[in-house]
Amino acid sequence: MEQVISNLLTNAIRHTPSGGSISVTIKKDEGGLGISVADTGEGISPEDLPHVFERFYRAGSSRSRGGAGLGLAIVKQMVEAHEGKVWVESEMGTGSIFSILLPFSAR
Repeated sequence: MEQVISNLLTNAIRHTPSGGSISVTIKKDEGGLGISVADTGEGISPEDLPHVFERFYRAGSSRSRGGAGLGLAIVKQMVEAHEGKVWVESEMGTGSIFSILLPFSAR
């Protein structure tokens, strides 16, 4: 899970301009452990949103910022290996929230 959080934070830092903010929220409830990384960055376009967890996919401005396009694919693979779920909510110009939910029964 350390790699998952690291990848999400790295992306948030990369896509949030100076003066923006990044927050990490951790919640425990009956469904499991929820972790969210939110940023006030550029956001993800609606056409890119369904593809952000695909291997080698780099959305919009990510293409000019380096990286191999593997970070979010790794996040998805690791979360699902722990029987969890991962999703993103984003709005252009407002930022993104990447969330994971890990069930308590996960190993």
